Parts: sequence; structure tokens; C-alpha cells
Amino acid sequence: MLIDSHCHLEYKGLIEDQPGVLSRARSAGISGFLNISTRQSEWDQVVATAAREADVWASVGIHPHEADAHADLGEGALIKASEHAKVIAIGETGLDYYYDHSDRETQKALFRTHIDVARQTGLPLIVHTRDAEDDTAQILSDEMEKGAFPALIHCFTASSDFARKVLDLGLTISLSGIVTFKNARDLQAIAATLPEDRLLVETDAPFLAPVPHRGQTCEPAFTADTARCVAGLRGIETERLADTTSRNFFNLFTKATV
Repeated sequence: MLIDSHCHLEYKGLIEDQPGVLSRARSAGISGFLNISTRQSEWDQVVATAAREADVWASVGIHPHEADAHADLGEGALIKASEHAKVIAIGETGLDYYYDHSDRETQKALFRTHIDVARQTGLPLIVHTRDAEDDTAQILSDEMEKGAFPALIHCFTASSDFARKVLDLGLTISLSGIVTFKNARDLQAIAATLPEDRLLVETDAPFLAPVPHRGQTCEPAFTADTARCVAGLRGIETERLADTTSRNFFNLFTKATV
């Protein structure tokens, strides 16, 4: 069985037929879903879905795109929201310099706030980083020196050097459908050599549909396609990849129960 470690079940493209989306995924062998929030206004809905569905969990956090709108968000709001039994992660958070939808210094400050909450709660931090490798690595390193915290780089598309840095810090790496793209040769090379115990798979649905679904709305069911690709890159059976990534998920997200 597989777990989609990062999806947005409340987003347009999925929310209109959420029961059908989950049913199709379960039929494809997906046994768990981590439903990710990106702004405070989503938290209640994301958590409600997790509370309703036994195989769905939730995160609470602020995406870097939304940092300006949440510049005054304190640790207290995140900590209180994280107390729900089905909230198993903090994020997604991080840095995005590709779009620069929010001021970079505000992104950095809010990123550090999330890290501190992850440290206090023991819940894993889910990190988004795009065109911000150096600052992301520096902040993670600086903060790790203040006290360890569990963390995951989601939808990994960065360099092998960044992969080495975050692995050295003890982080886990999650691969999305991007790894199936023909032009993702560098990422495929990284995927082939990641440590077995630091690897997860995800969809980031409704975005980034893997081959052979490119151009379609991505669904959690497509986790199976990404898993088959990654298994092939690593020269192992898909069943082994599924077992490994599911075990890694529960080892990282220790609050998740089945």
C-alpha cells in the first residue's frame, strides 16, 4: 500500500468530487493521505476532512506565497491548531523566490516561526523551497543548531548538493510526479540514490500530474504512477518501494495512526 504524503484535497479540481477522488485513490492502492494547508483560512476545512476520513491526516501552516498576509501570525495559533488529533505536521512553509509573491524577509521570519513550532510540538516540518536553495539550507542549518526538529523537503526538485545538505541535517525527501517527466534527468539520478530510509512519494495534487497523466488534474491515485517510476529508477519492485515509503511515512509522522 502507498501513502500520498502531500496533497491538497480542498483545492479546486479535487474538492468538487472529494469522495470520488478518495475512492479512486483507494482503488489504486493508496492507503493514506496527508492533506496540506497553505493559509490559516484553510485550517478548519483541512482538519475537518481529516476528522471525517479515517485514512486522511492534516497539516497546519502557511505557504511562503501567503507570508505577507500572515506576517503577524504567532506561534500560538499554530500550536493551538496542531493540538487536534489528526494534525500530524506543521506546514507547508519555506521559501519561494521563483514567484516572490511575498517579501523575502517576511518569508524567512515566518519559516523560522514554523520551525520553532515544529521543535516545540515534535511534529515534522513540511518544507517548500523553490529557487531558494542557499537560504533554505542556511536557515535549516542555523535552526538545527538551536535544537533538532524533524523535517521533510516536499516535492523535491533541487540540486544534488542541496539534497546532500538536507540529508546531512537528518531530513527526509519526498518525490512528486515531476520525477516522471522526460526532462527531469538530474532529479531521476538523485531519486535513484536517495537513502532508502529517507524517501517518500507524493502527488501535490491537484498539481504536477505524473506521466502518463500530464495535462490532467492530478489526483492522489496517481501516487501509484510516481511510485512505479521511482521503483524503476532504483531497480526494485514497486511493492518494495511502497512498503519502504509507507514505513518511512509512519516513522516520520509519528502522530499518524491507522
